[in-house]
Amino acid sequence: MPPVAWWPVGTALVATLVVLTVTSFGYGYHRDELYFRMLPPAWGYLDQPPLTPVLARVATGLFGDHLWAVRVPATLCAAGAVLLVALIARELGGRGWAQGIAAFGFASASGTLIFGHILLTATVDLLLWSAVILFAVRALLRAEPRWWLAVGAAVGVALDNKDLVVLLLLGLAVGLLLVGPRRVLTSGWLWAGVGLAVLIGAPNLLYQATHGWPQATMAGAIAVHKGPDARPMVLPLQILLIGPPLFALVVVGFVALLRRPTSRAIRAFAVGYLVVVVVVLVTGGQGYYPYGLLGLLLAAGAVPTERWLTGHGGRRALLVAAIGVNAAVSTVIALPVVPLSVLGDTPVPAVNQAARDQVGWPVYVGQVAAAYRALPPADRAHAVVLTANYGEAGAISRYGAGLGLPAVYSGHNQLYAYGPPPADTTVVVTVGLPMAVVRDRFGDCQAVGRLDNGVRVDNEEQGRPIAICRNPVAAWARLWPSFRHFD
Repeated sequence: MPPVAWWPVGTALVATLVVLTVTSFGYGYHRDELYFRMLPPAWGYLDQPPLTPVLARVATGLFGDHLWAVRVPATLCAAGAVLLVALIARELGGRGWAQGIAAFGFASASGTLIFGHILLTATVDLLLWSAVILFAVRALLRAEPRWWLAVGAAVGVALDNKDLVVLLLLGLAVGLLLVGPRRVLTSGWLWAGVGLAVLIGAPNLLYQATHGWPQATMAGAIAVHKGPDARPMVLPLQILLIGPPLFALVVVGFVALLRRPTSRAIRAFAVGYLVVVVVVLVTGGQGYYPYGLLGLLLAAGAVPTERWLTGHGGRRALLVAAIGVNAAVSTVIALPVVPLSVLGDTPVPAVNQAARDQVGWPVYVGQVAAAYRALPPADRAHAVVLTANYGEAGAISRYGAGLGLPAVYSGHNQLYAYGPPPADTTVVVTVGLPMAVVRDRFGDCQAVGRLDNGVRVDNEEQGRPIAICRNPVAAWARLWPSFRHFD
């Protein structure tokens, strides 16, 4: 086993930590970060397991209710994933150059920078998938079955973050059945790892079982609402997320896993990657779901690339330049380096949805507050804010108190479970809800404005209506289910 190449790997780690920390102040909260901030600690939620919201709570509890604070876990997860990908290259026989290529390559990928910049469930999955893969590679390549216990522990934690890790396990299982080594599937250590995964993942599994498996409902809603747009982008995203200059290494790694005799024990991962991509295409999942496996393929490609570089200074310079170009392009796409005043005039918001979802929240809340302040005092005494989605609700929760806004409610995902407005609510400031929807549920609704971030960034909120609605047509307990939606 080659030693860990701490100089290149450590440099990549420090660079990742510094870049993500410096840029953590940029633009503003992502809609998911605002949502996590609203969720009280619980064993689970209707749309996700508890781990990522808990991390958000812990970070803000330790460092204060600041934008940069909620992103500390994201920075650490991304840096940890970079280290694990480098260690995967080491497991495959990679020495200094291979480990450095894997570390700097994965650190410079736009997917890593996007997930490392903002706290998402995918951010935590980035770290946990890499851990599952590393431990499984060790169990298979070293013929040390006790590593399946480490796999099980990592899977259990991942289940408390997102059920998506089941997709990784499905891909690996199909790969083992098709190309072996099949005897692994009968290993007592592997099944002990399965038991450990179930034990650690029990909070999420019990919550799901006792609440009618809402994650299945959520997955179906995502497939219906986002699947038609997501499917055409699944394959292109495999290239864009790792970066076109480095995708050749992914291809090299895929071929190496299938053909190199020393990789025979882990060929299942190459097949597993194809299985995951096919499942995502068929089910209408999101194109970033297989991203954790791209880290493995990149690490696998770095090992033969190291041999290709030996004794060729020109080739080394070319590869370093490719990683540098990839880092520069990924930084512009993924991180808030383009001034906000011109962001809307660039392709960045169209390419990176996460960038546009960070723009405009304080401005939007100010516009909602202006509509509320225009109400007569008698109306304000019985008014609430009702939003179309959790991003709008989270923004009002974060910024609304300082502007005098009342309590905010939404029927979106978990927020629906926190109940309707008080029974004596007769006036509602609606945000983002279509007028055709609210007019059927109130005696009177008048549009009073539209959300405008002022920087021409076309995100989900831009142009949506603000309305004043009075006199709900039924008691709130009866009306509230009509506002419920998952997506």
